Amino acid sequence: QVQLEESGGGLVQTGGSLRLSCVASSLPFTNTVMGWFRQAPGKERESVAAISWSGSFTSYAPSVKGRFTISRDNAKNSAYLQMYSLKPEDTATYYCAASLTSWSERQFDYWGQGTQVTVSS
Repeated sequence: QVQLEESGGGLVQTGGSLRLSCVASSLPFTNTVMGWFRQAPGKERESVAAISWSGSFTSYAPSVKGRFTISRDNAKNSAYLQMYSLKPEDTATYYCAASLTSWSERQFDYWGQGTQVTVSS
């Protein structure tokens, strides 16, 4: 199976920025839908953003739209989440995920271990 590894998390002040990276290995990175999810303590995992293989399609959770940008570099087998104007409510463990299904289906079968993002007020 494909292996995903996130990096870039950390502690940041309110209004700050972070860029999360996800590197895939083991299987070809092309023809995948990539997504970012997050989970705060005591809450269910939430979808943050997703991007199609070519980048033609993206989706964002309403709470992050306009502040977060998902991107990918297929040549580097990588996906990214650029986060601006971070708020305390963005504090969560962020997970990278990959789907081998269609954009509309977006069944995410592969997951990274997560990287912690903490936003202080």
